[in-house]
Amino acid sequence: MFAPFVSLAQTTGKQDYINKFQNIAVAQMKKSGVPASIILGQACLESGYGKSRLAVEGKNHFGIKCHNSWNGAKIYHDDDAQGECFRKYKADEESFQDHSDFLRYNKRYATLFDLNPNDYKSWAQGLKKAGYATDPKYAELLIGVIESNRLYLFDAKISPEIPSPSALEIMESENFLIQLNRRIYSRNGVKYVKINEGESFAQIASEFKLSERQLLKYNELQKYDRPVAGQELYIKKKKTRADYKTPVHIAQENESMRAISQRYAVKLKSLLHYNNMKENDRPVAGQEIYLRNKMRR
Repeated sequence: MFAPFVSLAQTTGKQDYINKFQNIAVAQMKKSGVPASIILGQACLESGYGKSRLAVEGKNHFGIKCHNSWNGAKIYHDDDAQGECFRKYKADEESFQDHSDFLRYNKRYATLFDLNPNDYKSWAQGLKKAGYATDPKYAELLIGVIESNRLYLFDAKISPEIPSPSALEIMESENFLIQLNRRIYSRNGVKYVKINEGESFAQIASEFKLSERQLLKYNELQKYDRPVAGQELYIKKKKTRADYKTPVHIAQENESMRAISQRYAVKLKSLLHYNNMKENDRPVAGQEIYLRNKMRR
């Protein structure tokens, strides 16, 4: 990244550009942990203060290329090579959101979030070291933009609302973690969340970068099912068997096989197989339901 598509010396309205996006940058810092000074500094540097072709035609303010994971619209531009693929957005805000997600959920940049969010110099150097840009002077250029525009002032008194990735791993080892404003639990090694009042399956799926179809499939739900407040939803695939410590479940009155599947984070198909049951079969109260292959109890 970083191809100065327009010379910074030729740009005008620098302060207007910063004024336009400063609130978005501050909001992204709170949500993602990326310093607002870094967000604004990279936007200014990568887009030539909004004057680059990528920013004007593609709403791409950070020079983020398509990469294999990108399924959205594309715009082609000469950079390190001719006709390279860059991400194209419908709105400027989408570019800022994607930039924060790109850093937050990319393992290459995970260690940056352990830095002091007010230490823009270390962040700039870390971005260069992690390979964000090919220009050997990228860190110095970014720091120069931040300091010349006093962008570091936006970092003051802002505390990110989300722990760093390493902190999340520690919390997860204790069987739960906090992501944004939602608690994430774990059962049988599978993460799940609880539905809040008024939430839809689509909203939860989007929050965790899943399609609604994926979310429904993970939980063996149908399109016509409706979310219920307090309902537990797995955001990862369930396991094929339960932990060895819980090989059997005693069925309760009117309990379905799907309910048992959800209770232990074991795929319904696996439970039916272990217990020689068909899809519409219901267990009898007191019946032993194998949660693992009988031979592996």
